[in-house]
Amino acid sequence: MLLCEILILKQSRTFWKHGLDFVKFYSTSAFKAYDFSRGSNAYDSDYKDLQFRMQSFARSGHLSEALYTLDSMREIHGKATVYDYNALVYYFLKSPNASFPKLVFVELYNSMKKFGPPNASTFNTLINGMLSLDYAVDSYIIAEEMYATGFTPSFTTLSKILKKMLEAGSLVDSLSVCKFMLRLDYNPTESSLNLLISKLSKACMLKEAFQVSSLLLHKGHSYGSYVYNSVLWALCRTGQSSIGLALFCLMKKKGVVHNICSYTALIYGFGRECQWEDVRCCLDEMESCGCRPNVITYTTVIKLLCDSGKIGEALDLLAKMEREGCDPDLITYNIVLRELGLQDRVKEIYELLLLIDQKGFSFDSHTYASLGGSLLKRGKIGIAYKLMSDLILTRITLDVVVYNIFLHCLCCKNNSEKALSLLKNMTERGLVPNNVSYNTILKGFCLENKVHEALELLDCFEWGANGPDLISLNTILSAACKEGNSSTIQRVLRRMKTECLQLSGVSYVCLIQHFAKLGKSSECVKLLDDMVCQGLKKSHLITFNSLLGKLCHNGFLGIAWKLFEHLRSRGSLNNKSSVEIYNTIMEAMLWRGHLYEILSLFKALVMEGCEPNENTYRILHRAISKVR
Repeated sequence: MLLCEILILKQSRTFWKHGLDFVKFYSTSAFKAYDFSRGSNAYDSDYKDLQFRMQSFARSGHLSEALYTLDSMREIHGKATVYDYNALVYYFLKSPNASFPKLVFVELYNSMKKFGPPNASTFNTLINGMLSLDYAVDSYIIAEEMYATGFTPSFTTLSKILKKMLEAGSLVDSLSVCKFMLRLDYNPTESSLNLLISKLSKACMLKEAFQVSSLLLHKGHSYGSYVYNSVLWALCRTGQSSIGLALFCLMKKKGVVHNICSYTALIYGFGRECQWEDVRCCLDEMESCGCRPNVITYTTVIKLLCDSGKIGEALDLLAKMEREGCDPDLITYNIVLRELGLQDRVKEIYELLLLIDQKGFSFDSHTYASLGGSLLKRGKIGIAYKLMSDLILTRITLDVVVYNIFLHCLCCKNNSEKALSLLKNMTERGLVPNNVSYNTILKGFCLENKVHEALELLDCFEWGANGPDLISLNTILSAACKEGNSSTIQRVLRRMKTECLQLSGVSYVCLIQHFAKLGKSSECVKLLDDMVCQGLKKSHLITFNSLLGKLCHNGFLGIAWKLFEHLRSRGSLNNKSSVEIYNTIMEAMLWRGHLYEILSLFKALVMEGCEPNENTYRILHRAISKVR
């Protein structure tokens, strides 16, 4: 029987019973008291019955039936109350049989408004239910509604919401909750705040991270410097050391005590931007504040000095560390070794190796990689080969980087077959070759004009999930274009399509040079158009300029000029780019002795409205000198 029929039947029974009582006791003064007392009991009985039914439905997870029963209570005067609604929500959320899609909470939230003004318990019950089911965003919406209604969400509730959002990675929503908490003068927990600022910094949302940090500092919330250091580091890593300095000063002004990490971040930012005077000031400030630089701080500065080629100053700082009793570690020494190798300072290398040995350090893979890699870059292939070959014969633990350096040495000495054998040695020692390993060997085979073997190796190597990369295929494509091997070129292009790899600037240069050799200028123009369609970026302009230089030096002046004219007609070049390309062609003509053509090109450049630069006048002067 339907619930509405039950209610009608109960009401009719009550009516007939009251009617009989009315006839029986009409003449007595006790009638009114009895009539009302009997009616009240009946209504109470009906209300309790419906209340019991509603709660039973809720406990069983039947939301629709529970809401329908709750709505039926409204036929009883003064019922249902918000407490009934709260009970429904509470029991339903506790039900093991209930299903909880978001629409359920939308229905609950909308139903809440039918039963009079909600109280704090109503909102808290909904919020906690949503949080238990990881509906953090929806729980925050309810919390804001709660505040708008006149109730203030508790610190604990908002902290739970913030924590849930951070766990889910919802940074924008987490930021909103944090600002909401600050608006209520709640101090977010240090762990949550530290995690929020750290995640914002890693996600490159530096503006938002800086705003939160500034807001906290201006509100006078006392947190340790480590909370703000992640923002400071992120700003300094991204070339915004001036903003980092502003945050650093604000921290100090608001009483935050800086630690070594704070100073090191600022030092790194200034050093990265080559502001060496500011770096020295920071080091002096550290010492004056009693915050002595540690090995990480000094190593950071030494690395920055080495990256800028300031090896003398790096060695001076290394000596200062020794004097102050701040012992450098092997990482510091490896950084200095690498730069000494790049600058071919053999004497200092030998002295430093002796010092490392005296300090009791054992050379690790990074030591050999630093030294071997720098020797390779300096063209000291023989020395690097001897160092690496002696090292491979030992049984010390080596990493893939060291093996890759030795592979490079072997390929430079035309021993690509031996390099291929070394791969087996790597796997026997438990190392997995990476793309650099494979690409080095492919390049070695191509240098020995074994393009076909290199192409076959693509399917023999155990590539990772992504397979051969663009460098792999460009290496073979370049070698095939130099050989003029059209069939291999087509195979490589098909392979690129299979691997979903787009042609790069290097690919286009190789192909254009190949077709230029065949005299197919129309194919060159078509390739140039494809290159432009991809978007002629600054790097492409540099590549195009290099291409024209190679075409000119190889005697393909006509095709080079045709490509230049075609690109200029499309409006893809600005004046500065045009001047650079004019200079490239003029220099090639100077080299090949086409002196009068240079004068004609110079005139065309001026007539076009381009402003010659210093290099243009230098080429023109040399051409005029040779004509005389």
